[in-house]
Amino acid sequence: MLDHKKGDRSLQINKKAYFNYEMVETIECGIALEGTEVKSIREGRFSFSDSYIKIEDGLKLIGFTIQPYAHGSIHNHETTRTRSLLAHKQEIKRLRRKVEEKGLTLIPIRVYIKNNLVKIEIALARGKAAYDKKQTLKERDLDRQMRRDTREMGY
Repeated sequence: MLDHKKGDRSLQINKKAYFNYEMVETIECGIALEGTEVKSIREGRFSFSDSYIKIEDGLKLIGFTIQPYAHGSIHNHETTRTRSLLAHKQEIKRLRRKVEEKGLTLIPIRVYIKNNLVKIEIALARGKAAYDKKQTLKERDLDRQMRRDTREMGY
């Protein structure tokens, strides 16, 4: 799927995004989190469902849900707040140009831990048409059938 470096510990991959979008380019970003959000993410208590990235005063992650930390106090975090992504200014300008010119969108595709920091991989993506999605399903079924046949034949 992607070329991941050693030392990265993937927490979750947005499989739905790979089905609905064609990935053009990927970028690694930091994510600005509050106290208990980090602990919830480390436990895997978050969801990509319908999340996307908007470019306004930097990169903003919208719709990304992080469940409250189970052992938190009354100062637990808000689950669906807008979070800032950390990237270089020049990279943000380049992404803005591509999104405005070519009709691409930015979506989160993977959350992982790198050197004890929570990172998020975002992708510049183009939406797939319905027939492309059907083709993806067909290829997946054929691949699964081929693996099943080779396993039954004893290879």
